[in-house]
Amino acid sequence: MEKTVTIYSTPVCHFCHMAKDFFKENNVSFTDYDVAADAEKRQEMIEMTNQMGVPVIRIGDDVVIGFDEGKLRELLGL
Repeated sequence: MEKTVTIYSTPVCHFCHMAKDFFKENNVSFTDYDVAADAEKRQEMIEMTNQMGVPVIRIGDDVVIGFDEGKLRELLGL
């Protein structure tokens, strides 16, 4: 069963781009929310993590703050 992958990001975040490139290279479908433009999703991210740093990546029920390739591989079974 494929896990739902969501990334909360901003257009100028280098690590956000790295995470999205990682997902694309590994054929992982994901939903991207631009928290610089979407106040509702920004608030959702803050409530989930108690911080404003991006990227915030949710895989199923797990939340990863920042681009941690090893943790992402583990959670996605790659």
